[in-house]
Amino acid sequence: MKTTTPCLRAALFGVVLSASAAYAQSTTTTTTSSTSSDGTISDFSPSVITVRSTSSTTPVSYSYSKTTTYVDENGNPVSIETVHSGAPVTVYYSGDAGSMVATKVVVHKVTTTSDVSAPPPADATTTTVKKTTTTTVNP
Repeated sequence: MKTTTPCLRAALFGVVLSASAAYAQSTTTTTTSSTSSDGTISDFSPSVITVRSTSSTTPVSYSYSKTTTYVDENGNPVSIETVHSGAPVTVYYSGDAGSMVATKVVVHKVTTTSDVSAPPPADATTTTVKKTTTTTVNP
């Protein structure tokens, strides 16, 4: 019969203890949700972004912080100067109605359409210039 040395027994006990401790560990998963809202900025102050939503007549206010990111439609960072009243945006926020914090603001391009083939307005002035050339031939 073979006997094990005290050091070997201690090492084996440590391995068994480590394996059982690893098996007993639990994992906690925390899920945070982010919600978004589309609209037009009606006010942008040093602490609050107020957005008039396309789906509600009441403006919604979001606080923001230094960690709030500002991007264009392609996800490229934009300067905070592009965030101003009248700008169309999508605000991604966390929190509830009592404390909504903007985490990301997507600034959309302002698009305007014009009909080039439309006739000029009735009050538009049109100027027509006629050029007359007289040529005299000597016989």
